[in-house]
Amino acid sequence: MKQKETLIEPMDIKDINKIMFIEHQSYPNPWSIYLFLTEIKNNKHAEYLVLRQEGEIIAYGGMWVIFEEAHITNLAVDPVFRNKGNGDILLKALIQKARDRGAKFISLEVRVSNSYAIKLYKNNGFIVEEIKKYYYGNEDAYLMTVNLEQR
Repeated sequence: MKQKETLIEPMDIKDINKIMFIEHQSYPNPWSIYLFLTEIKNNKHAEYLVLRQEGEIIAYGGMWVIFEEAHITNLAVDPVFRNKGNGDILLKALIQKARDRGAKFISLEVRVSNSYAIKLYKNNGFIVEEIKKYYYGNEDAYLMTVNLEQR
């Protein structure tokens, strides 16, 4: 069986339609196209990546890196490609980008009900630091962190 070609690349404006499709499939309160365009074009602290398989975007993720801290803002995988290791590939790429930019610490919030994402983050060294009550309006979030100097 032939191995599918997988590439990680910087997110580009031309990717936005597929990003918005995945965003709307993944989140009950999706980001707007304006937010993504602002992040890609205007935020010097932002680092957004796409995961392509056979040329098609199947996942994306982003973070802000400010001094020695990174904060993952989003990570989503097209529903057809979930539970196949693609989120792990992308998360590892974000972690490496954070290291490359000098981050020593990464944080993120995740819905307490998102057991797949929580498992993914824990498998990559993240720990639950606290619960943020009603972070998502009607749902709590875990604040999870990883110290890159200890990994």
